[in-house]
Amino acid sequence: MPLSHHSHSGEFCSHGENTLQEMVQAAFACKMEVFALTEHMPREQQDLYPEEIATLQTSEKLSEVFHEFFQEATRLQSAYNTSMAILVGVEIDWIRPSSKDWANSLLSKYQFDLFIGSVHHVHTVPIDYDTISYTKARDISGGTDERLFEDYFDLQLEMLQALKPPIVGHFDVIRLQGNSQNQDLRHWRGVWQRILRNLEFIAGYGGILELNSAALRKGLKEPYPKSEICNEFMKLNGVFTLSDDSHSINQVGTNYGGLLAFAKELGIPAIAYFNKGSQTLDRRFPGISTKTVSLTELQARAFFG
Repeated sequence: MPLSHHSHSGEFCSHGENTLQEMVQAAFACKMEVFALTEHMPREQQDLYPEEIATLQTSEKLSEVFHEFFQEATRLQSAYNTSMAILVGVEIDWIRPSSKDWANSLLSKYQFDLFIGSVHHVHTVPIDYDTISYTKARDISGGTDERLFEDYFDLQLEMLQALKPPIVGHFDVIRLQGNSQNQDLRHWRGVWQRILRNLEFIAGYGGILELNSAALRKGLKEPYPKSEICNEFMKLNGVFTLSDDSHSINQVGTNYGGLLAFAKELGIPAIAYFNKGSQTLDRRFPGISTKTVSLTELQARAFFG
């Protein structure tokens, strides 16, 4: 069952390409069976990205754009309901404590099928946007990747405790812009202790880690999260799903061959996916159930042929 629980479009995301409908059409064309539309949540005015400032966006306009996204996403969900399962959600961006209010406001206003909990900022500075921003955040942390990684995973815990996201987005995206992209994270004792702590919390409330192929697309040797993190999560009976984190039609399902090979090498037996069903485990998402498909069955599907 080819599936992705994390995607964006240029219609509603300033650093994406293509319309939302084109994203859905691309997913259908490559035989995706479950495809989640998860636009970024609106952010505070002080957190706008350079391209948003350049196009005269405001926090209020981002909220209007998100409302338009939800309307279009639910329209597409209905239009394709006999062809593939489209899930409508949001990627929550945790920046500071007030992010909880923004997230809860969205969750109360819209009936989502799921949401992704992510951290893209540390010390309110973007850490996966570009090297300049990453370096600024690292300097605030004390000047080393190790200290910044510790601060990242501490902030991630704040997000986890506040929101308990059903899916945790790109768990170790902090690797992207630094000098330690492919380093074994067990090398740093403080960082590793924080990773283990966060994994235990996620497993404790039943959260799911996405195996995110965007890391491979961006030149990292392993997807998010790294193999040592996945191995520890498996020891906790942790559950994984698949995401391409696509931002354009050319990125839908990219590097999924490598993603499945990675999962197989680690011995991950099955992949979870969200779908409409009667067994609701999370009261925030009535009618949404979690199912699993074996890795062997997944590899046999037409998408991977």
